[in-house]
Amino acid sequence: MIEIKNVTKKYGNKEALRNVSFNVDNGEIFGFIGHNGAGKTTLIKSIVGIHDFDEGDILINGKSIKANPVECKKEMAFVPDNPELYENMKAIDFINFMCDMYQISQEEREKNIRKYAKMFEIDGNLNDTINSFSHGMKQKIAIISALAHNPKILIMDEPFVGLDPKAVFDVKEVMNEMIKEGKTIFFSTHILDVAEKLCSRVAIIKKGELIKVGSMEEIKGDSSLEEVFLELEK
Repeated sequence: MIEIKNVTKKYGNKEALRNVSFNVDNGEIFGFIGHNGAGKTTLIKSIVGIHDFDEGDILINGKSIKANPVECKKEMAFVPDNPELYENMKAIDFINFMCDMYQISQEEREKNIRKYAKMFEIDGNLNDTINSFSHGMKQKIAIISALAHNPKILIMDEPFVGLDPKAVFDVKEVMNEMIKEGKTIFFSTHILDVAEKLCSRVAIIKKGELIKVGSMEEIKGDSSLEEVFLELEK
């Protein structure tokens, strides 16, 4: 479970996040929606411990990311919108490096790497260096690296950008598989029809402020999520 409590983040005099509060429950896919510059990435990087914040707190399964950053990070995996990987490493070495960080056994990592590399049709490229990959292939390596250590909480920032249609389908299948196991998924996206089909709940942020949060039915009513989003953004 992710609990975001009155989080405010400032860059100088500008408030990138203003008193943001909501929860993401276990066993749900939660969508985070907003225009570029609305504060989505700032909040996501605060949740995973990359950015500090000025006020409030963020709890990961009851632990504060401020007070217990290492313990919180053990619970999570993060897929950024622009995968910044170690370009001169082989893909398999990078994935194993991430598994080492999470102290994943050889047996478990081999099983997971084999499963996801085959799923994302990249098993034949694992011994290639990352600097030879396209953006989409790098995104697949970032996703496999996140999934290989079997996280309880998966946090993704625009995960579908740069992926081919089959990979998008595969990511959605993995997300649905994870929530059946009671895990938690929190992701931002610009693709509103995907969010509408996948998410049990969503939050909409505008200029650093949360303007709407609730179940998909509560948010959109008889309209589409796209129509509601565009109306709220006026």
